[in-house]
Amino acid sequence: MGGFFGVASKEDCVTDLYYGTDYHSHLGTRRGGLTTLNHTGFTRVIHNIENAQFRSKFDDDISSFEGPAGIGVISDYEDQPLLIGSHLGTYAIITVGVIKNLDALVKKAFSKRHTHFSEMGGGEVNPTELVSTLINQESSFVAGIRRVQESVEGSCSIMLLTAEGIYVARDKLGRTPVIIGRKDGAHAATLESCAFPNLGYATVRDLGPGEIVLMTPDGAETKAPPGKRMQMCTFMWVYYGYPASTYEGINVEDARNRCGAALAKNDDMDIDMVAGIPDSGTAHAIGYANHAGVPYRRPFVKYTPTWPRSFMPQNQDVRDLVARMKLIPVRELIDGKRMLFCEDSIVRGTQLRDTIQRLYEAGAKEVHMRPACPPLIYGCKFLNFSRSRSELDLAGRRAICEIEGEDGKNIEQYTDPCGEKYCAMVDRIARQLNLTSLKYQKLSDLVEAVGLPKEQLCTYCWDGAE
Repeated sequence: MGGFFGVASKEDCVTDLYYGTDYHSHLGTRRGGLTTLNHTGFTRVIHNIENAQFRSKFDDDISSFEGPAGIGVISDYEDQPLLIGSHLGTYAIITVGVIKNLDALVKKAFSKRHTHFSEMGGGEVNPTELVSTLINQESSFVAGIRRVQESVEGSCSIMLLTAEGIYVARDKLGRTPVIIGRKDGAHAATLESCAFPNLGYATVRDLGPGEIVLMTPDGAETKAPPGKRMQMCTFMWVYYGYPASTYEGINVEDARNRCGAALAKNDDMDIDMVAGIPDSGTAHAIGYANHAGVPYRRPFVKYTPTWPRSFMPQNQDVRDLVARMKLIPVRELIDGKRMLFCEDSIVRGTQLRDTIQRLYEAGAKEVHMRPACPPLIYGCKFLNFSRSRSELDLAGRRAICEIEGEDGKNIEQYTDPCGEKYCAMVDRIARQLNLTSLKYQKLSDLVEAVGLPKEQLCTYCWDGAE
């Protein structure tokens, strides 16, 4: 999905920029980049971070950076930040999100004949370069950003490093968060608020959906007000967000604890322990165990020094290998036990199937699974949520296809947790994963656990609501 961090300071900003960007490493997959601006101009470095940590790649470069303002990004796949020369002036740009109508926008840009793009590998156009092209068609940065917000299908949050300061814009419907922080002589903007405490920043506020501000050392001045409608991705609390982060005043770890408690409230299993699939399942499991009064244990220990998050590698076989190698079973806690696991979600189920098999091999008597969200049925079209190329990669959608005999038939009937078709889908998934029992979170309970009105949350992947 990616994440970004920007700093405008009265002093040198490099240390804050370096570490603030690094606090987004759990979100990105392939690229990291930093840019600073001082009286001599821009300094920029981009590195591939697929096989090394962000800091190890940038350690040798930091001494070359200097300046009171800078922006940094952990990116899904494209090179960022980009340096752009235009009639608006020279600026650096980074984006977070996904442009689903990229091909149509590129075609429209080409129709003007004087437009050109630098191709990435595979002949793709860099989405961030497309965004800069849209911005440059207007007479001001604010008007240009508004043009992007009106044109993009999907989502797009933006930072522009300019001579005036840093323009920061949240996606039109606020699908990803943008938070402003401050300390003496500096202001910062971030996707993850967990970047603030250790750098001495206090959170000021979340930008509203579509809001555009100009950030300087003295503050963040609103240049375009927020819209009235917000559709923030609920999955930020369920899985993607870092536990120490808070969005819209709601902490991720706290919300996950409530998710687990909601699962326990609707359950009556006779079990020996509750565990979480690390890391994101842990907080859900703690919430379940505390509410149910059942011991919380760690029958899997995660080895993280050399293994990345399993969603990062592009190849499915490599992802499965990473998922297997980083989880080490503790047989002494597994053998003969009736175990209930909490997980953030079941996406494809391929890695989970292997994990469950390893539990049985270690002597587990029963394995129950309680995902913290409902079955994923619709592929996300607003963020780069998963690497699935087709909705049929989703365990829920695949089960529907097997039941109905063809994809796309009666799908809405599988979103009702009280319906027969829903129960048939869940039963099929449970049998495919070899689970003793499988019970998903109800969407209403998930929404209540997050704590925002449903109309302010995006729940498309579960119920198809837009």
